[in-house]
Amino acid sequence: MEIRKADRSDIDDFVRVYIESYRGLENYAYTRKRDIKNYFKWLLSRDKDGVMVALINSEAVGFVACDTNWFSVFERKKVGEVHELFILPEYRGKGIGAKLLGKALEYARERERKVAELWVGRTNYRARRFYASQSFEEGGEWGKWIRMRKKLSK
Repeated sequence: MEIRKADRSDIDDFVRVYIESYRGLENYAYTRKRDIKNYFKWLLSRDKDGVMVALINSEAVGFVACDTNWFSVFERKKVGEVHELFILPEYRGKGIGAKLLGKALEYARERERKVAELWVGRTNYRARRFYASQSFEEGGEWGKWIRMRKKLSK
């Protein structure tokens, strides 16, 4: 498996993997291709170096987007905000998500962020368990979302 920075040429793969990854979780996702493409462009505009893609045999199987320019109103400082992490269903449970998340958190540390945070769907129990296994702690609810955070050390 290879993990590299994503760029605008990855937009079609992002859309394809996003749609497959969010099947059954549409309540937490964009569902129109145009909106997903705009979301990808927004992620790149926020922090182009924090958007990464996992490849197996040159095929995109997952993405992560870590925004180190994000100001958290909860932390009252810039954090490593993990806006997105998704893996194709057939590749889940193989450590790809942990590796992508690890790269994102490493990037946040390089940018001297002390905290990573993210929001996960309240009923997305698989993702909540995954983040808990990666030492994220739940820190409140907002509507259908659960805020999770993790202190980052060097």
